[in-house]
Amino acid sequence: MNRHPDYLLNRVNEPADIKSMSLEQLKQLATEMRQLVLERDAAIGGHVGPNLEIMETTIAYHYVFNSPHDKVVWDVSHQCYPHKMLTGRKIGFLDPDHLIILLL
Repeated sequence: MNRHPDYLLNRVNEPADIKSMSLEQLKQLATEMRQLVLERDAAIGGHVGPNLEIMETTIAYHYVFNSPHDKVVWDVSHQCYPHKMLTGRKIGFLDPDHLIILLL
């Protein structure tokens, strides 16, 4: 069950979906995504810091560039959670019953 049905992230199914968002909405999206990482890591553990510090950078990348045509390479996998949220794998963060999605 989606624990945050009111989150903006629910409207994002691919990176193109954030291109029409205002700056305030993008800031809210980063806050929501940061909260989801904290909730997920509190439940099952993991690396928090690298993902928290890369939220705005990931949103900016997907806002400016044309993903998936333009490629991105993360230097460590601990920074890819925000990317996963914006590329169709958000359910693994919104719904604790779908954590396996994060491994894909």
